[in-house]
Amino acid sequence: MRASVVAEKMGLPSASVVCSGFAVQGQTSAAGLGMPTLPLAIYPGRPSLHSDVEMKRNVEDVLVEQIVNCLTRQPPENEEIKEPCPKDVVFTGTSEDVNEFFYEQEWGDGLPIVPPTLQEVERFLSYSPRSSGEVLGVLLPEGREATVWNVAVNGVMAGCRPEYMPVLVAIVEALADSNFGHEHLGHTPGTEILVTINGPIIKELGFNSGQGALRVGFQANTSIGRFVRLYLRNVAGFIPHKTDKATFGGTWRVVLAENEDAVNEAGWQPMSVDQGFRKGENVVTLNSCTSTDSVFNVGDSTAEAVLDKLAARLVDIQLHLFSLGFVGQGVRPQILLSPCLAGIIARGGFSKARMKQYLHRKAVFPARRFELLKPELGSFCENVRKGVLPEYYCRNSDPDRLVPLLLEPDDLLITVSGDPERDNCLICAQNGFIGYPTSKRIELPANWGTVAERPRG
Repeated sequence: MRASVVAEKMGLPSASVVCSGFAVQGQTSAAGLGMPTLPLAIYPGRPSLHSDVEMKRNVEDVLVEQIVNCLTRQPPENEEIKEPCPKDVVFTGTSEDVNEFFYEQEWGDGLPIVPPTLQEVERFLSYSPRSSGEVLGVLLPEGREATVWNVAVNGVMAGCRPEYMPVLVAIVEALADSNFGHEHLGHTPGTEILVTINGPIIKELGFNSGQGALRVGFQANTSIGRFVRLYLRNVAGFIPHKTDKATFGGTWRVVLAENEDAVNEAGWQPMSVDQGFRKGENVVTLNSCTSTDSVFNVGDSTAEAVLDKLAARLVDIQLHLFSLGFVGQGVRPQILLSPCLAGIIARGGFSKARMKQYLHRKAVFPARRFELLKPELGSFCENVRKGVLPEYYCRNSDPDRLVPLLLEPDDLLITVSGDPERDNCLICAQNGFIGYPTSKRIELPANWGTVAERPRG
């Protein structure tokens, strides 16, 4: 559709072919690209589920006429869509009335929201050093500006505290970064974002980085996680049955805080340092997380034995997304280690860099395993010849040769968090160009020292 928009702006007629399940998403995406009347030709059903005979019939009987119409008829003029201005009062009433109204407008997530009154929004803005009207980026599919103001509005709605504003702004800056690729988040796998926090702000705002690190029940972790999905819904415009085409979907993810005390005990650096920041800086990292799997009781007498178990499970969990590494930077899974596992590995003589190198070498699989899983993508050797994959994926033609899951050791993200007494880990299968890990520094207001001294519940 992006190509069609470019063609139409050049005066060339176009026809964007979408299957019927994505028709509404296509229309909304076109509007977000500035051309709500972009001509669409809609194929009935899901092409990959149709036989050649069915597909031929659908193309001839349904699609051809639509394509001709797209190319020969002038689309209507774009109609300007008016939205409320930032300080407009859109509704007044009781909290119950407000919640009912917001639900009807599809501005909520099905849970009660905190009414975003002007007074509450202004309170949130007082905790950010940024101007309320500052534009942080433009978010698709609806092409709406992400501003400090609408960050505050959605922060109020999510049940955040005002002092969370610097974290919320950094999250949206990462979301709007072109490296992250937020525009893909309405796809059918239903990817959710994993947000990781580093720095002194973890303790200052009362994030949980211990037992139950990803469980609801801690206001900072929980409400900020809820904020992310509300913001994707209300500002980016991802709404189920319309622009959010997740087959099953999932609940927003509770924010992850790294246990930096445990990281220090292991002699490692926090994940934020791996992302290019200095130790002690407050940093937020967004990563797409299409699926997760807990790996239980992987402790052993040697670090190598632990890492061998992790490598085997990493392949099982990430392999189905390996093909996303054919485009761009590869895939960048995130491994969450409990503190005692990090300790076992560190005492075995492994720095974090050496751990990544070991896992890169051990997380391998027979070439035929993937080629049978995704035959339509061709063999590894075919993709090497096309320049899609590095040469080491085709050292020979043996279908049982072992090839690496990761293009580079640094493609792995390692985070220490969770119950310090359990030898478990969590592996987040990452979605490649649909949400590369993206980090931003958290900017604090000048009066942050007094804010940080407040006791946290």
